Amino acid sequence: MNALLDRFCRYVRIDTQADEASGTYPSSPGQLELGRLLMGELQDIGLRDAAVDEHGIVMATIPATQPRAAPVIAWIAHLDTSPETSGRNVRPVIHHHYDGNDIVLPGDTTKILSIADNPDLARYRGQTLITTDGTTLLGADNKAGVAVIMEATRQLVTHPEIAHGPIRVCFTCDEEIGRGVDHVDLEKLGAVVGYTLDGGAAGEIDTETFSADLAVVTITGINIHPAIAKGAMVNALRLAGSFLARLPWQALSPETTADREGFLHPYRLEGGVGQAVMRILLRDFDSTRLKEKADLLRDLARYLHLEHPRARFDVQVTAQYRNMAEGLKREPRAVEFAEEAMRRAGITPRQAIVRGGTDGSRLTEMGLPTPNLFTGEHNLHSPLEWTSLEEMAAAVNVLVELAQVWSAA
Repeated sequence: MNALLDRFCRYVRIDTQADEASGTYPSSPGQLELGRLLMGELQDIGLRDAAVDEHGIVMATIPATQPRAAPVIAWIAHLDTSPETSGRNVRPVIHHHYDGNDIVLPGDTTKILSIADNPDLARYRGQTLITTDGTTLLGADNKAGVAVIMEATRQLVTHPEIAHGPIRVCFTCDEEIGRGVDHVDLEKLGAVVGYTLDGGAAGEIDTETFSADLAVVTITGINIHPAIAKGAMVNALRLAGSFLARLPWQALSPETTADREGFLHPYRLEGGVGQAVMRILLRDFDSTRLKEKADLLRDLARYLHLEHPRARFDVQVTAQYRNMAEGLKREPRAVEFAEEAMRRAGITPRQAIVRGGTDGSRLTEMGLPTPNLFTGEHNLHSPLEWTSLEEMAAAVNVLVELAQVWSAA
């Protein structure tokens, strides 16, 4: 437990925040720094083929310990953290034997992890919780997964008496900005199934994700000095405000939807009088409904253009990832064996849907069935992010059991 905790805290202190505006892969230098650190640690564990490629992707192989051939499986996590909250100077705060009360974060006492807002905390009384200090995110998404994979790897290598087939370890970059598997070579990975370690509470197996598109709406106005602007200026910022005001928010917004309901989520507005650019997430469990949401945006742009014919409106929609559910049906062992591994580890498995996406969404779409397993990530992308050391340790046990389940396939 102490080794796992030390490993996790070491990783979160490296700033790997993804940068959506970057044209490089990975988008931030910290991801390369963490990747090189992990390569060295994997080599120290004994994985001689551990390497970082030119894209910052780390791969290594845990050799089989049994003579009988077994399918190759892959354990996958991502190195980057969310661009929504700073990942610089992360100071993890460790709460041993959590007492079940509200937690005031010491770096910003206005940030309080309260029982009222986080009722699930009651289940973690007596455990070791790790929070932020309130000034940054924690980075458990996805460094909890990275730490879990690294610790499970160490356990298998140091206990060759545990029978298992070959296992591929893979750490990707820029998952948080939808580029996580852009440079993953599935032939090089060589696995029949993958498992992302990027989930929530103990026992969860994410078998469905959103399907996702990104819309970039560009409004081009006419900028001129405000002293002589009458009849000449077309203010793109005002038009962007009008566009946003006409988006549905009492429905089809993250604030008003749950379960299998999709949404439109404007999350960034940049620009000025001459040009304004909005980025809008389109999400739905039914991929066909993404087109309906894109059409709604295009209709809004057309209506505003009729009202303001001197402005230009452009709506560009790009695909990000698709619901993994259909792909997982083609290889039912991926989920069945994860459930069996959890039962062997003394955990009751439960299939869940995730109102987001993982690298597994894209990997499954590309042909590698990849469900997502729990690692104890809570309040993602937020200064109120936290994790449980016991849940991370449980995830390590599940991976060790999972290796053995697949060894008999």
